[in-house]
Amino acid sequence: MFIARQDLSNAQAEGLIEHFGTVLKDNGGDVVMSEYWGVKTMAYKINKNRKGHYAYMRTDAPATAVQEMERLMRLHDDVMRVMTIKVDAHPEGPSVQMQKRDEREQRRERR
Repeated sequence: MFIARQDLSNAQAEGLIEHFGTVLKDNGGDVVMSEYWGVKTMAYKINKNRKGHYAYMRTDAPATAVQEMERLMRLHDDVMRVMTIKVDAHPEGPSVQMQKRDEREQRRERR
């Protein structure tokens, strides 16, 4: 997952997803799924920005490919934050962020 600057257009933000996906593919990895979550408000300012373009990628790649992608993300001026998590297996379907509210598991009722 990464957050890009808010002053980018939607096409430029989606272009970043494609660019980093090709970096993974060039280094022997594969992008299982990618999602563009849109512009969201952050909890605190990062580099004087209150909002950012959120992007999420599920990948199947060796460690060297992920390290190279992270290195390039940290050097890129448009990317503000990067977070990578290693999982054993990818869950099926869209992420929780992209699911409709009624499709999510039922939460306990509020009192």
